[in-house]
Amino acid sequence: MSDRPRESSATYALLHTGYVGGTVASTVGFVRDGDRLVVTDPGMVRDRSLILDPLRALGVEPGDVTDVVFSHHHPDHTLNAALFPAARFHDHWAIYQGDVWEDRDADGYELSPSVRLIRTPGHTPEDITTLVGTPEGLVAFTHLWNTAASVGDNYATDLDALHTGRARLLALADVVVPGHGPAFHPTAATPR
Repeated sequence: MSDRPRESSATYALLHTGYVGGTVASTVGFVRDGDRLVVTDPGMVRDRSLILDPLRALGVEPGDVTDVVFSHHHPDHTLNAALFPAARFHDHWAIYQGDVWEDRDADGYELSPSVRLIRTPGHTPEDITTLVGTPEGLVAFTHLWNTAASVGDNYATDLDALHTGRARLLALADVVVPGHGPAFHPTAATPR
């Protein structure tokens, strides 16, 4: 099975560009593919309006969001999940909604024809990446990089797996949305 989503009809936006240093905030993404409205990593931000205002500017109310994907379970990527009361929540091994816990492996799981999850451990053993097929190319929402310049990861649980995951994504992605920084186009200089 290919990592690539079957279709390329989705659109994406960054609701919030994250940062790490004296303070920390996650990069929060939004993906629209047909009736699927997906938020990625709704974690720590200075104020919740920094997530909700850009979402509303896209014509989407919090209750309209169908799915939320956690790249991993650190609070800086999950803290604001409750903003989306109707969503299904996805992580590395299950889908959660209301009081239903549905076991499934994330690797290869399709949220829609243009949105696929894959396992990319390294930062944590449970990390996943959201791959989004768009008309402009493949976008990867991932924590394999904190920012475009991240050579390693001081908090990684497995640096070998992190570097293997980076190679996997760099063979596919036209745009990388890292855990704590702006989206970037990978080049030969992108840290492997």
